[in-house]
Amino acid sequence: MSRRMRVGVIFGGRSVEHEVSLVSARSILQHLDPARYEVIPIGITRQGKWVTSSDASPLLEGGLESGRIDPCMLPGDPSTGGLVRLGNGFTSGTVSALDVVFPVVHGGHGEDGTLQGLLELADIPYVGAGVMASAVGMDKDMMKRIFREAGLPVVACRTLVRSEWEKRRPELMKELPGDLGYPCFVKPANTGSSVGITKAHDSRELELGLEQAFRYDRRAVVEAAVDAREIECSVLGNDEPVASVPGEIIPCNEFYDYEAKYLAEGSRLIIPAEIPPEVSEKVRRIAVAAFRAVDGAGMARVDFFLERSTHALYLNELNTIPGFTPISMYPKLWEATGVSYRELLDRLIVLALERHGDKQRCDTDFHPTREGRES
Repeated sequence: MSRRMRVGVIFGGRSVEHEVSLVSARSILQHLDPARYEVIPIGITRQGKWVTSSDASPLLEGGLESGRIDPCMLPGDPSTGGLVRLGNGFTSGTVSALDVVFPVVHGGHGEDGTLQGLLELADIPYVGAGVMASAVGMDKDMMKRIFREAGLPVVACRTLVRSEWEKRRPELMKELPGDLGYPCFVKPANTGSSVGITKAHDSRELELGLEQAFRYDRRAVVEAAVDAREIECSVLGNDEPVASVPGEIIPCNEFYDYEAKYLAEGSRLIIPAEIPPEVSEKVRRIAVAAFRAVDGAGMARVDFFLERSTHALYLNELNTIPGFTPISMYPKLWEATGVSYRELLDRLIVLALERHGDKQRCDTDFHPTREGRES
């Protein structure tokens, strides 16, 4: 019998979305086929310490901060080939070889290209977007700039820097919200799961919203509000991505904030979304275009606003490591499209290996002659 593929599942992280990551990881570990994969659970504590265990349970049930587990590290050295366990602060010499990594670290220091950069240095295949697409997908300001450049529809917004805000608060409050009007949304440029996002109905709420946004990032985005339905679409693939059927989220709160996503009951997912066929097709087409605009890989969930009065469609954002919790839209949309959760994980692993293999075709050696031509 052939050896099972060794899959490192990385979760947790130094991020405000730490808890969400644990829930996603539980679901992924539950659905990975044990006949095909040998899973190596890898947790990252809130302080950034890497830990592992032969049993995922203590890592996922609060053990990330305990001493019952083994500290470890992933060297940015291709010759190592995997995870190195530590003992007394030094390497123990024990290496857990990894064939592929499934990162499920939501938010900063994981979804923003930093973890992907380490995996690139280690030369280990990994599920999902590369460094650039991950960084862009995490940054609401840069993402919208790229979407505009690609001719894709986005809502009007303005980006502020914390240092400028601290120096010029009175002047900025006189300028804002300007043409954006009220109500408007205030968002940290780099968070997910709606952490730190507020809806401002007047200048006082706008000022408080900016104070909160700057708690989580050095840049904040003020965005025009659209009276719209919230439509989401899942994308799967590398150079030839495909889109799922769209779904609709009906939040239990005024907007789909963290509480409405994970804490309160009452938010509803409508799959497939009850929209005309031509709108559904447009959502899928723009979702794929957005994925390609950032050079996405593997997976992404693309979120839209469908304006109620005009039926205009706007891109909200693209998530390169979407939630994989039992209630998350990304796997649910693929299930409605005919791809089961377990099959989805299999496909993502295959896509990771394909992407890595394609990168291996690129030369990393260059030996120019004295005349400047390659020898």
